[in-house]
Amino acid sequence: MKYRLMDVLACPECKAFPLELIVLSERELKDVEAPEGFKCSEYCGLERKPLKELSSEPDCRACFAREVVEGILYCRSCGRWYPIIDEIPRMLPDHIRQRREIREPELAFLKKHAGELPEEITREGKPFNLSSG
Repeated sequence: MKYRLMDVLACPECKAFPLELIVLSERELKDVEAPEGFKCSEYCGLERKPLKELSSEPDCRACFAREVVEGILYCRSCGRWYPIIDEIPRMLPDHIRQRREIREPELAFLKKHAGELPEEITREGKPFNLSSG
């Protein structure tokens, strides 16, 4: 997932913005340049802060040169979590995530990374967690 997506992603259920990003693994891209004049409008995903809270200009070149391979997008407003698997944020609404073919791989992802994630996600996260199975 591109860090710059954090400037536009909101929770599919409650529409809260910004989401919290927890990076489990990332990769560096070679020979990637930020387009001339590109800047996020509200939120810097790489710094994980609103632009108005940054003390200096964000490093957009560094942002374009990195990607999240695995991670979690977490909505503090409603407690929902969305996995990032193989660089793809999986931000589906609850009624689709409850389907077995979606739910089981997401629970497996949660179990795999349980030691790296806060309990508010692993034990209390919505629409399901390791306590609810």
